[in-house]
Amino acid sequence: PKNVIEERVAEAARMLDLGKLLDRKPSQLSGGQRQRVAMGRAVVRNPAVFLFDEPLSNLDAKLRVQMRSEIKALHQKVGTTSIYVTHDQIEAMTLADRVVVLNHGRIEQQGTPLELYKTPANLFVAAFIGSPAMNLIEGVVDGEGDQPAARLKDGTAIRIAASRKVKRGQPVTIGLRPEHIGSAIGGDISLTGRTVLVEPTGAQTHVVFELAGDQVTAVVDGEQPVKVNTPFAATVHHERVHVFDRASGLAL
Repeated sequence: PKNVIEERVAEAARMLDLGKLLDRKPSQLSGGQRQRVAMGRAVVRNPAVFLFDEPLSNLDAKLRVQMRSEIKALHQKVGTTSIYVTHDQIEAMTLADRVVVLNHGRIEQQGTPLELYKTPANLFVAAFIGSPAMNLIEGVVDGEGDQPAARLKDGTAIRIAASRKVKRGQPVTIGLRPEHIGSAIGGDISLTGRTVLVEPTGAQTHVVFELAGDQVTAVVDGEQPVKVNTPFAATVHHERVHVFDRASGLAL
């Protein structure tokens, strides 16, 4: 019935702040407005499930952040189950209640955003979740029992939590998240190397430094003075160290 249609259109327009745009033609709308209209067309149908297939891929960075917030607000208002397809892990982490990570059609891991961030099941998930990306460094297990460690190519020892199931001589990949590599005080593992690149972002600074022949990224306080081609010292706590079997890529 016409009155029902008008009622649903008005409700969707209110929800998505589209009231002023109802009389406009598609050619008169901006990219973000068109996205909101597309969501409104779906809302008025009262679907059992929403399917978003990379809805923000063609928008500029500022508009993507705005639309991301609007999609989340829409979900909270409507409460309808939504399936959101994206290659952008930031969108996945900020929008989802649960995330399914696919690799060539195979499910690598599923869980809450924090579960995937804190306990990635394998190297693929570890490298995908997190920004800046997790640092991955090859090493060999040196020591077992209560104090296992991984020895890097230059001899640096990275202590591993005793709960990790590793064996002496086992080739592994060590995972260190940039935000867990702090200034020279705080952790129980010391990391030192030559600063290669400094990227100030305001509140934080991304520091790239050499470690065991690899380039490692650390996220430090934006007020901390760091210069290129100078020694950089940082620490990380051994409980923050991720360990993966190098052959299978599985977390240990």
